[in-house]
Amino acid sequence: MAGVDKRADFEDLLPVMANKLGGEGLINELCNGFQLLMDKDRGVITMESLKRNAAFLGLQDLSEDELAGMVKEGDLDGDGVLNQMEFCVLMFRLSPELMQESRFWLEEELKGYGF
Repeated sequence: MAGVDKRADFEDLLPVMANKLGGEGLINELCNGFQLLMDKDRGVITMESLKRNAAFLGLQDLSEDELAGMVKEGDLDGDGVLNQMEFCVLMFRLSPELMQESRFWLEEELKGYGF
């Protein structure tokens, strides 16, 4: 399935980007990705803007159902669109390796506070 392959490629690249760019650089790149995909008039990623702009991120082979699934998975407030925060959270959730590394650093930091 094309969507599975694209997701696997993304999962492999996000940690590499994080290591190369650092935390702030990665967040800036995610914000740039959001800007590419969003509906310029509404300031959010809609299903229509995602379909229209998916090729910018190499997602042109995903079906409409797969794109709708991405929006649904990331839509935390249930409004049917992705705001910038929801998009960034979704990108991190799609990368288990990055989430595991983030958890490690959070636990290390909390140890310093006696947790």
